Amino acid sequence: MKKILLVLIGVSVTLLADFSRSSEGVVTDSVTNLQWQDDYIKLANWRDAIAYCNELSLDGGGWRVPNKNELLSIVDYTKYNPVIDSSFQNTTSGYYWSSTTHANYSSSAWVVGFRNGFSNYNNKAYNSYVRCARSGQ
Repeated sequence: MKKILLVLIGVSVTLLADFSRSSEGVVTDSVTNLQWQDDYIKLANWRDAIAYCNELSLDGGGWRVPNKNELLSIVDYTKYNPVIDSSFQNTTSGYYWSSTTHANYSSSAWVVGFRNGFSNYNNKAYNSYVRCARSGQ
């Protein structure tokens, strides 16, 4: 029941989302006012993902690794493989890091899979993809 409710919430939020893409490769969600990096997708461990986003200078900087809920906000459950709006042109169907550390396992952080929109956790030493976010500019 919990998974069904989460899917329904995710679908309703995604249906409200209105994404636009800049020529620099920045996707803006007008509902959450978050901006998403979409010029290049990096594969890295969690620590390197944090450093990568903090150092990213794309379109003026200010980037960070999104938290789990922010990352789930761009999942579009009406799509499959990848489960994301077509405004995002650079998406693999793998797992993407969030900045949210698992409450019971500090050596792990939450990831979101863009093949089907499921979330899981991954050891921070392993590699996952990185999609940086920032508050709207």
